[in-house]
Amino acid sequence: MTINTKNSAVENEGQTNDVLPVTHELVTEIIHALENQDKTQIEFLLEPLHSADVADIFEQLNEFDRRLLTNFIGVNMEPDVLSELDDSTLGHVIDEMDDKDIAHVISKMEIDDAVHVLQDLEDEDQQKIINELPADGRLAVEEGLSFPEDSAGRLLQRNLVSVPGDWSVGKVIDYFRTDDDLPDEFYEVFIVDPMHHPLGTVALNKIIRTNRDVLISDIMDSDPKVVPVELDQEEVAYLFKQYDLTSMGVVDNSGRLIGMITVDDVVDVIDEEAEEDLLRMAGVHDSDITESVFEASKHRVIWLLINLVTAILASGVIALFDASIEQMVALAILMPIVASMGGNAGTQTMTVTVRALATHDLTPSNTKRIIFREFFIAALNGAVIAIVIGGLSWFWFSNMALGGVMAAAMMINIVMAGLSGILIPIILDKINIDPALASSIFVTTITDVVGFFAFLGLAAIVLL
Repeated sequence: MTINTKNSAVENEGQTNDVLPVTHELVTEIIHALENQDKTQIEFLLEPLHSADVADIFEQLNEFDRRLLTNFIGVNMEPDVLSELDDSTLGHVIDEMDDKDIAHVISKMEIDDAVHVLQDLEDEDQQKIINELPADGRLAVEEGLSFPEDSAGRLLQRNLVSVPGDWSVGKVIDYFRTDDDLPDEFYEVFIVDPMHHPLGTVALNKIIRTNRDVLISDIMDSDPKVVPVELDQEEVAYLFKQYDLTSMGVVDNSGRLIGMITVDDVVDVIDEEAEEDLLRMAGVHDSDITESVFEASKHRVIWLLINLVTAILASGVIALFDASIEQMVALAILMPIVASMGGNAGTQTMTVTVRALATHDLTPSNTKRIIFREFFIAALNGAVIAIVIGGLSWFWFSNMALGGVMAAAMMINIVMAGLSGILIPIILDKINIDPALASSIFVTTITDVVGFFAFLGLAAIVLL
């Protein structure tokens, strides 16, 4: 059996193809067929699905059913299915497959997809599979894995179209028609010198619209967009977005053109990086939903323990004013409001800042202006919230002084939350620590400590 990765729909006589979503009913039918070991039914259900949909089905199955489906498909696993799986599910599927079967599937992949499948395996398992690959594929995969993780080298495709600058447009078109080794999809032609250094690029539509006798060098863009092989993939994605690119060349340390990156891979990077930043801010992983209970717990509990330490620090501040709280119960009632509002204000600013750093909207040239902007926003928001909560506290407890203390504490905490929300990510980024990963803990700690200290300290001075 071969799972069709070309067609994403069932073809019915006299009807156009419609996309088949992975529905609950479909997954239930597949589980039932697996339990009954009904290979004919499984083949019937999987045959019309796109590889991404088959990958979704793997991710929705439990480990036992996933193992059954993997063993059923085996060597007939389509390459795109493996490349579409999330990291946790991919690991489970790889564990169930024979090394030769994995090598057979990987040998049909683009190099960047093969590297993606192999990169998270243990070195020993990785090497066993690589040893089963054909010689030419083995060298390409080993070179791909030698590049830094999350770099341009991990994304590049070796197969590209490059021609000398002294070729005519007609000769280039004839080359397209006769060469069997051209990539299945490409968007532009790279013009190179005898040492294979990129001189320019020409879009396919420009070639088609130009007379055959014109030199390709005469119509090329002499400023080819290329990146070094070790550039971080997030920077690559930024360049694609900034210049509206569909493909980009990759050069080695000597400036030789060694491959290209296409926009379909960059879309995955953009999605991956955005999702990674979002999940890291909550202390979880992108494969959390498909991990085992133990694996998910292990990843989450680390950040919960760190949060516990910061919560104890905030409680220590409260303990300094235990006598004040005993004398005035209203303080205990209002404390959570101060901490909550400060935390929310800090999270708003932090989220905007982390995203601005990732998209290069926050740069050294505008950092000072953005910091002052966030300070004034925090001060304005703090004033509004302070007036509201101060008035409510006065009305609630019939105590004007308490209302004033609450308003002042809220103003202080929201301003501090705004400043910490922008300064902490900037500082972490400067010292090469991922701000998406660590900012939330520091911001939460600062807003809690400052909020409690300001509120209880002012209360101790003014009210008691």
